[in-house]
Amino acid sequence: MAANFWTSSHFKQLLDPEEVDVVHQQDKDKGITLEEFKLIKIHMANYIMKLAQHVKVRQRVVATAVTYMRRVYTRKSMTEYDPRLVAPSCLYLASKAEESTVQARLLVFYIKKLSADEKYRYEIKDILEMEMKILEALNYYLVVFHPYRTLSPLLRDAGINDTNMTQISWGLLNDTYKMDLILTHPPYLIALACIYIASAHREKDITTWFEELRVDMNVVKNISMEILDFYESKMVADERLTTAFIKLALKP
Repeated sequence: MAANFWTSSHFKQLLDPEEVDVVHQQDKDKGITLEEFKLIKIHMANYIMKLAQHVKVRQRVVATAVTYMRRVYTRKSMTEYDPRLVAPSCLYLASKAEESTVQARLLVFYIKKLSADEKYRYEIKDILEMEMKILEALNYYLVVFHPYRTLSPLLRDAGINDTNMTQISWGLLNDTYKMDLILTHPPYLIALACIYIASAHREKDITTWFEELRVDMNVVKNISMEILDFYESKMVADERLTTAFIKLALKP
């Protein structure tokens, strides 16, 4: 694995937000809107997290799996790559990439246990076949640098001993994987945005510390606004998600 983010494949694959918010033509043909596209990705990120709790893998594996899933859909349509199979397959691949391997049969067991929906009831061969398709879609680039790596050192450097502020920062960071931030921004900036929001919430003035870092505060504030906008809009009716999946199931 590359030791330096700036020389890694992750850095070279960073995208502009406009490149991420693109509904592929095959999905458009089925009536999938950009809002529904984002909604399905949020739902599948939650599904990965739920599966991960049952197979007992580290948060880093979950974060890598969600990143793979989001990368796949910058290149492939949901019509071609069914999200209900892509999500567990990304978790399976991420568990290997992060050296915390989950057996495919265990994954399949919990997939079936967690859902009565026949569309979720995959077999081992389905997971293995989709794993290969995901590898190809990712061009075999599996390196992911996560903000977790920098959050703790940054909190220490800022002299933050407030347990609540630390917990808020970690909670915010976990929720950033329900967005596409990991595809569009360097990890340390995402971590800084989480600290920025947490400090505002706890009314702790760390302006001087941010100035000493000499980072572009406009970028940090923009990322912070994306996170806050997500929280404002996350109260979404289940019917909209159901409608989106019905559209995907339509024959071309």
